[in-house]
Amino acid sequence: MNRFRVPVGEGETFRVDVELARATLAERPGYVGGAIGRNLDDPELWVLTTTWEHVGAYRRALSSYDVKLHAVPLLGRALDEPSAYEPVEPGADLNIQATRSLG
Repeated sequence: MNRFRVPVGEGETFRVDVELARATLAERPGYVGGAIGRNLDDPELWVLTTTWEHVGAYRRALSSYDVKLHAVPLLGRALDEPSAYEPVEPGADLNIQATRSLG
């Protein structure tokens, strides 16, 4: 989930860019789905939400040439906040914060 603060006057240009970014990400292996939204109360606040088979698929997608060309510049405009979330299902174990390197 990436949120963006976009001045109203730049909204139409941003919309074209975010749609291209979502479409480019959608071509990568492991992409499950995505959506673009704009806040009803604050029209300068936009969101790009994507769902992936796993975090590795998302990270590999970011290294693709097409994604670097068409999505990464837009993602660089996202608000500086955590953007990866895990699904929370009843009874499911949640991610445990731990170092992910092998030592």
